[in-house]
Amino acid sequence: MHTQSREINLLTPSRELPLYGKRILVTAPRNYAYRLSEQIIKKGGLPVVMPTIETCYLSNYTKLDAALDHIDEFDWIVFTSRNGIAAFFHRMNDLDIPISVVQKCHLCALGKDAESLLSFCGKVDLIPAESSPAGIVAELAKLPQIQDKKVLIPAPEVVGLPEPDVVPNLITDLQKLGIEVTRVPTYITQGLNKSIYGIELNLMRQGIIDVIAFSSTAEVESFLTMVNSPSDYERCIIACFGPYTTANARKLGMNVSIVSRDYSSFEGFAEAMSTTGYAYAAFFPL
Repeated sequence: MHTQSREINLLTPSRELPLYGKRILVTAPRNYAYRLSEQIIKKGGLPVVMPTIETCYLSNYTKLDAALDHIDEFDWIVFTSRNGIAAFFHRMNDLDIPISVVQKCHLCALGKDAESLLSFCGKVDLIPAESSPAGIVAELAKLPQIQDKKVLIPAPEVVGLPEPDVVPNLITDLQKLGIEVTRVPTYITQGLNKSIYGIELNLMRQGIIDVIAFSSTAEVESFLTMVNSPSDYERCIIACFGPYTTANARKLGMNVSIVSRDYSSFEGFAEAMSTTGYAYAAFFPL
């Protein structure tokens, strides 16, 4: 029954679904955008896909290859994103490194990212109760002799944008526990050129976009390079995936109205947008 509830009920009129008629701008990169869009569609919404960032392969693998060459020296590999997991194991595959080499390490992933990790290596040792960097720190802090451990963090190399503070803060917090942390670039996160989004940006300026949904700080950073001023998006509700993206969006001057409390999956994000009726009423009184 639980699985069935996640499917689109084709017999339910779309006007009875909570996001009926709402156009939601999805700024996540392609590999995340389709998953978030699916959840919005299930709620009756109309996703308008406008990735403001993209993730892609590294141009230089020197540091990652060096880490992979000494992978047995690490006690933990802590993945902060699904992209990091995919890029890490794809590089292992390219170098013909057997999956068995990571079996001696403890592996950590956040929320539904654990499913991706399982698909690559059949092993997950830690899924923090809170799907966030703070959740990782809280769980590792409970472990005995954690101060003697070495942790590898496969992370994005941010190009052309200010780097969000998420990974640097995670490293600092782990180092405060006495952990020896090694950060290694595993994939690239970069902004996209606004020239491809003339239509979408015009829809936003005309007030046709109801909600702008940000799933990461980098998306907000890049989005702000695409607009002329806050007046371009003043008629849109801003929704953020979890408290960290929310806090950073607010630091960047965004007025965030919808915050997903369940940030372990995009289903929770779509649910937050569905149940924050007061926000819609405030912006779009009937």
